[in-house]
Amino acid sequence: MTKPQLETQADIKHKTAAQHSGLLAGWSVKILNRSDIRDFIEKWHYSGSINGCNASFCFGLFDGMDNLVGAMFFGQLAMRNQWKRFSDDATKVIELRRLCCIDNTPKNAESFFIGKSLKLLAAEWDANGIVVSYADKEYGHDGTIYKASNFEMVGEIKGAKVIMWEGKQYHDRSLRCKYKGKLKPYAVRLNNAVDSGLATFRTTAGKYTYVYHLSAKERKHINKKRQILRCHGEKKETL
Repeated sequence: MTKPQLETQADIKHKTAAQHSGLLAGWSVKILNRSDIRDFIEKWHYSGSINGCNASFCFGLFDGMDNLVGAMFFGQLAMRNQWKRFSDDATKVIELRRLCCIDNTPKNAESFFIGKSLKLLAAEWDANGIVVSYADKEYGHDGTIYKASNFEMVGEIKGAKVIMWEGKQYHDRSLRCKYKGKLKPYAVRLNNAVDSGLATFRTTAGKYTYVYHLSAKERKHINKKRQILRCHGEKKETL
């Protein structure tokens, strides 16, 4: 697979601006490899990194001229044992780990991207699976895009301990990332930075938790239960 060529914001601006009038005509979502989207995400995602992230399913958003203008990937949940909040089977839960688009996309581009990717994910992974994602309060995110994509907000989690190094943020688990029993090269560098005091620890502001059931039947069942609860004046159930 040919690696999509990245363009600068200036290069893409005049191309994507023309799409605003026609919205997303000709836009598409494609299955890609981790290597295809790594540079894009490191440039456009607020975290600036995908180190330490499991990327089982990767997708790219392409405009009408076949430029890569968005990327996302799904993988194992970042927080150990968190899957137990959503299912009794760890293999049925996956996390939307990264999602980003260039700045100059139509306002509904992200929801279009998420919707198409979820359909592909259901076909490629598990049609009855559960997708979890988090809106990071640290960056002022409240999950508006997830609400627009029919995710359900099911709670909040406390801030996590992270490492700040060279302008990037790493989960403290990155210190222990190994390959074939040995620390990965970036993990070694990160440990050295912590030991020397060049990297520092901090606690984030926390996140909102969102859930999406890939099964339309399950979504319909959950919505029906919520309607019944609302009619009886009961509190919203926790999924």
